[in-house]
Amino acid sequence: MAFPPAFLDELTARNPIEDVVGQYVSLKRSGSNMFGLCPFHGEKTASFSVAPDKGIYYCFGCHKGGSVINFQMEIEGLSYPDAVRALAKRAGMEVPEDEQYQSRYRQQERLWALHKEAARFFHSQLYSPVGAEALNYAIGRGMPKSVLTRFGIGYAPDSWSALVDALRKKGYTDQELRDSGLVTISQKNGNLYDRFRDRLMFPIIDVRGNVIGFGGRIMNDKDKDAAKYLNSPETLIFNKRKNLFALNLAKKSKLGYLILVEGYMDAIALHQYGFDCAVASLGTALTEDGAALLSKYTDQVVLIYDGDTAGQNATKRAIPILEKAGLQVKVLQMRDAKDPDEFLKKFGADRFKLLLEESSNRVEYQLNAILKKYDLRDDDQKVKYLQESAELICTLGSSVQREVYSGRVAEVAKISMEAMKMEVDRAFRHRIAREKKKQEKIDLSPARNLQPKSRSIHYDNLKSARAEEMVIGQTLRQPALLDQTRDLTQEMFSSELLGRVYGQMCQRHREHLEVSVNGLTDFSLEEMSHIAGILHSQQGPVNEQALLDCVATIRKEYQSRRVTTDEDILAQMERMKKSKGYKA
Repeated sequence: MAFPPAFLDELTARNPIEDVVGQYVSLKRSGSNMFGLCPFHGEKTASFSVAPDKGIYYCFGCHKGGSVINFQMEIEGLSYPDAVRALAKRAGMEVPEDEQYQSRYRQQERLWALHKEAARFFHSQLYSPVGAEALNYAIGRGMPKSVLTRFGIGYAPDSWSALVDALRKKGYTDQELRDSGLVTISQKNGNLYDRFRDRLMFPIIDVRGNVIGFGGRIMNDKDKDAAKYLNSPETLIFNKRKNLFALNLAKKSKLGYLILVEGYMDAIALHQYGFDCAVASLGTALTEDGAALLSKYTDQVVLIYDGDTAGQNATKRAIPILEKAGLQVKVLQMRDAKDPDEFLKKFGADRFKLLLEESSNRVEYQLNAILKKYDLRDDDQKVKYLQESAELICTLGSSVQREVYSGRVAEVAKISMEAMKMEVDRAFRHRIAREKKKQEKIDLSPARNLQPKSRSIHYDNLKSARAEEMVIGQTLRQPALLDQTRDLTQEMFSSELLGRVYGQMCQRHREHLEVSVNGLTDFSLEEMSHIAGILHSQQGPVNEQALLDCVATIRKEYQSRRVTTDEDILAQMERMKKSKGYKA
């Protein structure tokens, strides 16, 4: 939605970016800027910068940046309007909301309330006569009533309309029931009936405590056609890629790490046995959104997926996703049990704690996975094991790490340490050569190197775009210079993004409003990061002559792009001939 510019100016004035960021990041001043460890990716050296005078943040590592509103969006996973509402609440301001946004927010509130009522209904059914079998099943799975209450576990009756009827009585409309995803619509007559029937129900709760969806486990395993687990579909309030089961509880853990498991039962069992840091993905493979969410609450994750082939493949896929999010990854491999739930019931919390302490890091796990592929009694397979292990070890950044793991592999294969080191050195040289060749290709393509870091932002005309960046950066730093660029229009910009930025700046300047990053609206987080990067890259005094030269370049490139007809092309060729002294 569009908030009044004057309101946004007041909002950002009352929420200095260094104060808002300082709630999440420990900042230290260095000159006019402040630096700290980036909250969006793991790092040991502070590359996250806050510029109070410009009202922006920017990370030189992951290239995320923007205004104080963008920071609130990124750190809390909020939409633009919700981030504005959060900052307004912090500053004690009333939000002037338009009817469209009010309607959407009211819809969200109704869906949250509806899901809360549904959770109450399912929980009550668990203790009713129709839920007796489900209750016995849950207790038989080792879940006492205290656990059932803590997680809000319930039962969906084996009925076509039990929930539909209950929610209608609470005043919810059929349209709201459709929007909730908790009902299915009959193709024959359009009637509504319950999506979840005869299932043990697990409420999915977001980090702010709202019930946003459900997972249901089938009670009758004899029905081979029915899915064992069924999740809510995506709705206005539920996105399974951006949520994790039990994170609302695990985020409060004092253990210092988070455990990621495959299913609800595993997560619940771990909490029950004292490991209150467990979360589960929602019926899908771990996504980058899920990893990013984890990174907001910890810097270390222990992966405990099932020991079957599917679980091990999921582990391999999850490791690079977690590491990309800046997380340290350890892998716990189950012994004598297929999953944490079974292990805990068999051996108890103390044995599981020992397993946790013995959990391997990413390299150890991958080396063990390589070892399982080969029979070391066969010489050819032993050679392949050593070569593949060397390829992995050579990627490690520390020479100490390379030596340690080389020694372990040499011991397993029963070869000399010297021979293994030679193989790792060979693999290391080959890797360096490959990377050098790759870099040479990049170096030979300077145009590619000058493109923005973000893949979604591309410059079709690098010459004009670099001049456009200079104009944006210079005028954001000294808005009075916009008077010197009056002949420049938004349509002259080769970059659609930079043109929109310039257009908004000019409009605010004409309306005598503050021209700053904080005043830019309707840009994505990725776009704002790019704009913040432009502003951060321009240091030193503003150069008015350089600005005018850039304006001239933009105009010249714009005129060049306007040559479209045969007559235009011929006229331009004639001008070129004359300029070079050619005779007709």
